[in-house]
Amino acid sequence: MSLGVRHLTVLGEFKPFGLIAEALDGKPVENATEKYDYFLFDPQITRESNETSDYDSSASASCDRSDHELFIRGNRIIWSSGSRVQKRYTLPSLVIMACWCRLGATSESVLCVLQVDTLTIYNISGEVVCLPLPHIVTSIWPLPFGLLLQKSTDGNCPLFPPFQSSSLLLHARDFSRPKREFGYSPQHTINLLGSFDHISKGDMSSISSHLILRDPLEEPQATLAEERGKLTVMKDFDEKTIWTSDVIPLMASYNKGKMQHSVWLVEIANSNLESANNGLFDVVPAGVLSKQFSFRRIWQGKGAQSAASKVFLATDDDGVPVICFLLQEQKGLLSVRLQTVDISNEVLFDIKPDTSWSIPAIAAAPVIVTRPRVKIGPLPFADIIVLNSENSLVLYSGKQCLCRYLLPSRLFKGLISHHVESTESASVSHDLKITGLTDAVDGRINVVVNNGQMFRCALRRSPSSSLANDCITAMAEGLQPNFYNHFLGLLWGSGDSSYLSEADASVDSEWESFCGIIMQMCTNPRVTPTKCLDSPPYSSWEFLINSKFHESYMKSTSITGIPFKTSLDFCDFEHSTRYFGGRQSSEMSYNVQFLMDTLDSLHALYECLKLDNLRKRDLGLLVVLLCNIVASLGEESYIDYYLRDFPHLSKNFGTCSTCSSPRTPPSLFKWLDICLRYGCHMANINDLPSLICKEGSYVVSWARKIISFYSLLLGAERLGKKLSSGVYCNIATGSSRSPEELTVLAMVAEGFGLQQLDLLPAGVSLPLRHALDNCRESPPTDWPAAAYVLIGREDLALSCLEQLSKSKGIESQTTSNLISISTPYMLHLHPVTIPSSVSDTMGLDGIKIEDTDSIDGSTTDGMEHIFNSSTQLRYGRDLRLNEVRRLLCSARPVVVQTSVNPSASDQDNQQAQLWQLAQRTTALPFGRGAFTLATICTLLTEALVVPKLVLAGRLPAQQNATVNLDPNIRNVQELKSWPEFHNAVAAGLRLAPFQGKMSRTWIIYNKPEEPNVIHAGLLLALGLHGHLRVLTVTDIYQYYSQEHESTTVGLMLGLAASYRGTMQPAISKSLYFHIPTRHPSSFPELELPTLLQSAALMSIGLLYEGSAHPLTMQILLGEMGRRSGGDNVLEREGYAVSAGSALGLVALGRGEDALGFMETMVDRLSQYAGVKEFHNERSLVVTPSIDEHNRCSGQMMDGTTVNIDVTAPGAIIALALMFLKTESEATASRLSIPHTHFELQYVRPDFIMLRVIARNLIMWSRVEPSRDWIQSQIPEIVKIGITSLGSETDDYDEMDAEALVQAYVNIVAGACISVGLRYAGTRNGNAQELLYDYAIYFLNEIKPVSVTSGCVLPKGVSQYVDRGTLELCLHLIVLSLSVVMSGSGHLPTFRLLRYLRSRNSADGNASYGIQMAVSLAIGFLFLGGGMRTFSTSNSAIAALLITLYPRLPTGPNDNRCHLQAFRHLYVLATEARWVQTVDVDTGLPVYAPLEVTTIETEHYAETSFFEVTPCILPERAVLKTVRVCGPRYWPQVIELVPEDKPWWSSGDKNDPFNCGIIYIKRKVGACSYVDDPIGCQSLLSRAMHKVCDLTSLRACSAGINGNNEPGSFKVDQLVSTFSSDPSLIAFAQLCCDPSWNSRSDVDFQEFCLQVLFECVSKDRPALLQVYISLFTMIGAMAEQVTNGIYVPDDTLFVSSLKLALAYSEALINGRLKTSRGSIVQSTFIASLRKRVEDILNYSQRMQSELSTYLILGKWPHKQSQGEMDVMLLAWFLRWFEVPPPFVIKSAMEKIKHKYTSSLVPLLRLLFPRTHINAIVEIDKSWLSSSIHN
Repeated sequence: MSLGVRHLTVLGEFKPFGLIAEALDGKPVENATEKYDYFLFDPQITRESNETSDYDSSASASCDRSDHELFIRGNRIIWSSGSRVQKRYTLPSLVIMACWCRLGATSESVLCVLQVDTLTIYNISGEVVCLPLPHIVTSIWPLPFGLLLQKSTDGNCPLFPPFQSSSLLLHARDFSRPKREFGYSPQHTINLLGSFDHISKGDMSSISSHLILRDPLEEPQATLAEERGKLTVMKDFDEKTIWTSDVIPLMASYNKGKMQHSVWLVEIANSNLESANNGLFDVVPAGVLSKQFSFRRIWQGKGAQSAASKVFLATDDDGVPVICFLLQEQKGLLSVRLQTVDISNEVLFDIKPDTSWSIPAIAAAPVIVTRPRVKIGPLPFADIIVLNSENSLVLYSGKQCLCRYLLPSRLFKGLISHHVESTESASVSHDLKITGLTDAVDGRINVVVNNGQMFRCALRRSPSSSLANDCITAMAEGLQPNFYNHFLGLLWGSGDSSYLSEADASVDSEWESFCGIIMQMCTNPRVTPTKCLDSPPYSSWEFLINSKFHESYMKSTSITGIPFKTSLDFCDFEHSTRYFGGRQSSEMSYNVQFLMDTLDSLHALYECLKLDNLRKRDLGLLVVLLCNIVASLGEESYIDYYLRDFPHLSKNFGTCSTCSSPRTPPSLFKWLDICLRYGCHMANINDLPSLICKEGSYVVSWARKIISFYSLLLGAERLGKKLSSGVYCNIATGSSRSPEELTVLAMVAEGFGLQQLDLLPAGVSLPLRHALDNCRESPPTDWPAAAYVLIGREDLALSCLEQLSKSKGIESQTTSNLISISTPYMLHLHPVTIPSSVSDTMGLDGIKIEDTDSIDGSTTDGMEHIFNSSTQLRYGRDLRLNEVRRLLCSARPVVVQTSVNPSASDQDNQQAQLWQLAQRTTALPFGRGAFTLATICTLLTEALVVPKLVLAGRLPAQQNATVNLDPNIRNVQELKSWPEFHNAVAAGLRLAPFQGKMSRTWIIYNKPEEPNVIHAGLLLALGLHGHLRVLTVTDIYQYYSQEHESTTVGLMLGLAASYRGTMQPAISKSLYFHIPTRHPSSFPELELPTLLQSAALMSIGLLYEGSAHPLTMQILLGEMGRRSGGDNVLEREGYAVSAGSALGLVALGRGEDALGFMETMVDRLSQYAGVKEFHNERSLVVTPSIDEHNRCSGQMMDGTTVNIDVTAPGAIIALALMFLKTESEATASRLSIPHTHFELQYVRPDFIMLRVIARNLIMWSRVEPSRDWIQSQIPEIVKIGITSLGSETDDYDEMDAEALVQAYVNIVAGACISVGLRYAGTRNGNAQELLYDYAIYFLNEIKPVSVTSGCVLPKGVSQYVDRGTLELCLHLIVLSLSVVMSGSGHLPTFRLLRYLRSRNSADGNASYGIQMAVSLAIGFLFLGGGMRTFSTSNSAIAALLITLYPRLPTGPNDNRCHLQAFRHLYVLATEARWVQTVDVDTGLPVYAPLEVTTIETEHYAETSFFEVTPCILPERAVLKTVRVCGPRYWPQVIELVPEDKPWWSSGDKNDPFNCGIIYIKRKVGACSYVDDPIGCQSLLSRAMHKVCDLTSLRACSAGINGNNEPGSFKVDQLVSTFSSDPSLIAFAQLCCDPSWNSRSDVDFQEFCLQVLFECVSKDRPALLQVYISLFTMIGAMAEQVTNGIYVPDDTLFVSSLKLALAYSEALINGRLKTSRGSIVQSTFIASLRKRVEDILNYSQRMQSELSTYLILGKWPHKQSQGEMDVMLLAWFLRWFEVPPPFVIKSAMEKIKHKYTSSLVPLLRLLFPRTHINAIVEIDKSWLSSSIHN
């Protein structure tokens, strides 16, 4: 056979696109002469391994996709695709080498770029990792498990070129598959390297010539070499790496000194090898060896003067990998054959001796041409394109030469017209030669011609006929290599039948050409294959078997030209030998054996195409070819099988009269039917084509998937990737509790989505749809998002997607997977973003604070953003948010009530009233900050506006005239100083804390030229949100250098909050600088305000929170008892409180953990607290050495005793926080409540309150929200005294009575504060009622109001205590009440707060502190707009205690007892436990009932309660489950593990609530709770039945065609009301179309509406297609029979109908389990059966034709009614499963002589699957035949 000639398909002249991109970028001209390089690669390299579906992709898509290019010049890299630039990379130094590799645990490719001393790694998204190289590395190479680094021979920098083409030309097939794991963990490697750092780095890495980098976070590992069974360090620097594979662990090297090439296998070093003698174990422990990589030489070839110019992997003609070395000096291509052995799922490679050969070549490249979709394991089947010394391109498949390629003649014409003159055209066209090959990717190469031009050419234009392509692939996968090689010779050989010899072949011509080749084999039964004349001799043995002697010997032994197998890796002939019974394959002609194997492969494809509705045309073409093949082979059973599928072919193909040994063709429909009826274990594997059971088969993967899904669904066992049914199947990660769930996971892993499901025949898809429907109710929680989309639970899919998107590099992959699974029915699925809510996360780089003077300040109050979809849903038409906004607004003038004609005295009253109102206005920012906390997510272009603080008044009586405070009376600027600070804090707290990393540039840019309180407040707000970590030390000290008091306070507290608990040294130094007593003695004396020192102390406490740092605790203890060095002696109590609070924060909850010095410290604190029983002669020496050298070391002592009036509050707070929740009886007993008259006189009443709070914080678990518990806190003497007040038996003097009452009110207030802290954020009903009652009690004591408390409490206490104390206690209780109900917006509490706010201003008792408490209480009640609440963790309780410190300021600038900035620390105690539900179909927040379950505690059992979203959930420590319940939404359960940890922060990968959003899916047939609050509109069945009534249908039709009458129904409107499914809505719109209603088939219209109702009411939209498909099948059958209209078509729908029946029977028999019933009505299935049987019994003529068929095996002849008879006969045979005639004949011959009566029982036993009606017909036919004979 002569060598075929092909023409290259020229895609165009090639020029690196990087040059064009550089020109567009404006590259400098002086760099134009700089060298550059590039390489092309397959785009599959940069894709995830699971992004593509093997069934959906095609060879044409593979060939037509554009190649990607990596262009390198100097230090710049341009990655482009076609004419589009993907990425640009600029590096600091010249690029030496670049390659793609897979590193780390992910399957994502990274770009590794080698520079002189650095390895830079880029991932696809652009993130970069720079690794400094400890050694000089000359080259880098990709391996399956990491990157190989080739070290230099010496320490000097080698003189290498910037890049090397041979190293950059990395072939596409080396990157197309994910890396293979080799059985050890990177984490283990890190630990081992750390443990033996001095060994691996000092000895092994320094002497090892090759290093391997597994992960960017690891160090390169030294490698080992195996020699003679022993391991040594790989230190052969002469072995220069010239090639590696990314798919299989192989490396090729060249040793110049030995002039030899070597191939190395890279594997895990085996520690069991004998290596004791080489001394390696003396250096490296045995445990390290198992984690090291070793090189084992498996081949070496000598005699090469220089290294091979190119090395690549190809494939031999039998599928064995081949390594090819292009040797330039020898002008040859050396091919070395690999032998692979698969042991325990590990592939071992070796070189088989004497299996190398050479091909003359000056250039070569691997290409994918002959088998474009075939894979050998992880490798594609690669051919070789060779440029020989005659400048001819020759294509090889292994050793077989296929064809020769020429440049097309049209190329010459193009060159003539563009490059040469016409007079020179003849010489140019004849002299053009190919001189080089480069840049091979897939089936495309660059061809270099002798005039210097380069053309991009395709060696193979993919067939336009998908059927021809599939047939070739099927033969490539199914035929034995020798058969397929012979077929390739015919396919690619010369002659008129050569396949695709012309580039412009059409679809039909391609298929005809392919069929012609097959038919040529059918007409030449004994043609032996001839080898290509250009094929070289392979080996001595092959030379022998190809000799004439061997040929004559073979003739003498009657073996007809069958070549011996030369490899153990060939496929066996088992399936061929079984076809011919006793005849041996050696007795058959070569072509017969070839045709038998071809039949098996094409029949497997035929069975696969039967399962695809869109391949009907291809199926009709293929069956004709198959009929020709089986006709030539005489396969009677196959002809009968195909004619039953396509009965119209019976006129062309008669039935064979004889068949020596008939075999039954495999039938997938038969296998599926048996599997459904009897289970997977009863199905016969012979019914499956062998190609489907072959691993890695591509062309029949569609059928393989269906078989595997049925197998899993019906009880198949898993044996690794293989199932007991004989097929392979991938299964996605996730748990499965039933076969249905396992089937869903398999569908996800195989990429089988809703679109693929609709391609199946209706009957085939039913069991799979059943599996999806059965899993929809309550799927496992650990499924991938694609699985949830597949079962119709997009709510769970989006929740899963949100969690996955938090991990880098997963979002795009997951999104593409979701689209592939859901297309085209779920395209409405989209990530949900709630506008103007906290779920939006935006950057802040573009925000700039603007002065509100430039805008309308009257409308900007800092709360305008609070109204969004979430708050509207929560509060509905309730106006309480509007009221809160009005109460907390400080940006508008307040109303001042005056007379219409004011006098001079009225003006004084105005000023007095305005001053009182100013006290309230200046306190409003506290509440506004809490109300708007973390509620705004600003855009980059938005300005952060700080609203004005307006102290002016408005006079409604004087036409809203504005009146300002008189500056002559009061200093207004001094009054506004700290309020402006708090106003800025409130503005800054609006920003959500999870908007990403705050930009340092933004903060510094907004730093004003002159420091002001507004920026100071903003710094504190940003710090409380944790954003000040971006500031550098230089920035911090520049702020300090401004010496601005407010800025320093805000910065210190903000930094401490941002670095809370970290003990950051740099921050600690800057804080200690502001405590003069900590300065060394040589330090110049500084006078710092006490206010700054107090802030510094508190900041230290926050910075060291929970650390129990001994030195810090000693320092803070010393500061508590030391007189401050400031200029304001009155502020020393605030200084001591700050020190005590800081000390408590440092030892927060660790009072019993910190041993040693703690007892002494507690004694000292007890002394400071003024505890009487500890005032003894005990020595209280702290540590003199710490304080003796410090200045200002005076103690807070008056005379010889400690001034407890100053130190007691701080000491009590310190003890409370140190022993928080420790239940320490000893410590609590130190803080005893006075129980004698003397103690009552001795202890200040406000200290009693602090002691009560401290005791209860220590004894945390004993706090109860009951009146009895509060009464238990009151000593007996106080109870008795209060009870007897005002009675006749009152024997107390006025002083004793006042002391008793003072103690009583403070104890009650302290107990209420304790309850508030204990139940903070819990919204506990008992606590709320208790605190509300006590608030009303105190309110009535101050001034009787109409509201009365429900408890009996002592009356008349106001006679013995001042009003200020009662006001203080009242507002502290109200604050505690707001803490308990934080974020709830509780209406009764809000009414109380609103009353208190108005009462104080009216009564003239509006002190600043009281107004601050009311403002904070309102803010707490609506914390974060109702979306945040408080936690009860140790840190949160400490922050709340500091915020609620029971000493309120007297004025806006009062910081004496407690720094006002500390009142903002409540931010540290907040948690975003708010959750809302979002409808996944509409993307809108909706109401949904939640069932919340909390765990059992010591106070209550496990409890479940119901909430309606949006709502606030309980704390994480007690939360067990959250379940979406109710009849309108699909159920969803979120299981949680109760942990004593903070609530999940935004961006937390483990957050089960996705930043407060639960996606839910509404059931079809129900309206949302917004549209239908009480469910009256969800009566779907009544409305739909009315629509489905025929009368209503006609009325609807009339209404549409004419005027729309009132009351007429429109189906589309009704369906869209209850469903958002696109397919249902589109079908409903079709039903309302005028053309639809003008149809005459009213029955079909009514059926469609009934089906629509069925799908809508049961929420099964996918069944719409199934119902209509099954209905139209029966309708078409009935129409053909009744009208006599013959339609030449297949009978595959009959098999689909039978599968629908089998599915119904499987449900009845319990083989398929279901919780929701059958997805298709059983009555509908039964009606289908009845109609089919009626149709088959309708024709009487068919009876005679059936008898003729059963007896003679002949199909009806073509007559007037013959075609219809043929169709009816085919239907009958398929429906009743009648065996082939020869099977019936064989059975009847066995039994007819033994029985004379009816043979029906015996026939029933012989043919159990045949229907009884057919059995009776068989018996009748044979009985009549025997009578006639």
